[in-house]
Amino acid sequence: MSNPETARARWGAAPSLDDIAAMARAALDTLEEPFLTPARTVAIKVEDFADDETLESMKIENPYELTGLYSGVALTLEQVSAPSQIPPMVWLYRMPILDEWAATEGLALEDLVAHVVIHELGHHFGWSDEEMDVMNADED
Repeated sequence: MSNPETARARWGAAPSLDDIAAMARAALDTLEEPFLTPARTVAIKVEDFADDETLESMKIENPYELTGLYSGVALTLEQVSAPSQIPPMVWLYRMPILDEWAATEGLALEDLVAHVVIHELGHHFGWSDEEMDVMNADED
């Protein structure tokens, strides 16, 4: 049996919640206007997994299937006369992100975190998943 301390030194520690948050902030800082300023109003929160209530409401049985989530009202739906009481927030789920990263050869963790952050910010700007899929296909 291998020594756990030797294995840890060899492989290093998994990125922490704070490490993932730092990667997310770095990704956000790469945005250009007109997206950067409104994106900076969105809080970024990192947890290991989505809570049971969130998974249940989205009808997700396997918590590893959800890497990120946007909560709040899209800018396209926000009304000046009746501002939303829900602060805009991007949730990142560390364990599903790490799981996807481990399963994807040749993908830098920072790039995966950036992809999830930008995707969730897309919802803040009012873009649907389908619209973001088209935009991502255009980049490839």
